[in-house]
Amino acid sequence: QMLRIQADRAHNLTWEEVEQHVFSQPYLLERPLLRAITAPRRVVLLEGLTNHDNVGGVFRNAAAFGVEAVLIDAQTCDPLYRKAIRVSVGGALLVPWTRTIDSAEMLTVARGAGFTVVALTPRSDAVDISELGKPGALPDRVALLLGTEGLGLRAETMATADRLARIDMAAGFDSLNVSTAAGIALHALRAPQPCGRG
Repeated sequence: QMLRIQADRAHNLTWEEVEQHVFSQPYLLERPLLRAITAPRRVVLLEGLTNHDNVGGVFRNAAAFGVEAVLIDAQTCDPLYRKAIRVSVGGALLVPWTRTIDSAEMLTVARGAGFTVVALTPRSDAVDISELGKPGALPDRVALLLGTEGLGLRAETMATADRLARIDMAAGFDSLNVSTAAGIALHALRAPQPCGRG
């Protein structure tokens, strides 16, 4: 069973309510999400994110930019950890997610559902993310692949991506917080969404 919460309600959740309504439920969206992944147009794949602030930040951006599912590997920390939920401003309760055995399974699932995997990296041979965001530059279904700060994506994981994308920065600087990078990339790659209010 999944708890569904209106976006404005998620901002005002108390921790007691989270414990009562979320942690009393079975593990959120295990394999059913993998079978339902044929519908979304934008998904996020997370490899090795062990910082709850970063995971929460990625989920906040995922909710803001209309991502319809997040897949995480075995090393990525729990999005339902208290700090991750708080940093996500409720996004971890709004965006469907599931944990895969490893990165290989994560990519296999995404590709099997027809998604083009775009890996974010600071490598100079990667394409500027703004170019990939242009109409027609990518197929309709895109999975954004993100790795941990510092080490980034594993070489074998990056080698299996369909496209490599980078975020252009000032000369001599090539590092961003992963949740910040996720927000920039998701904005560039976002699927058409109804306009928000306010």
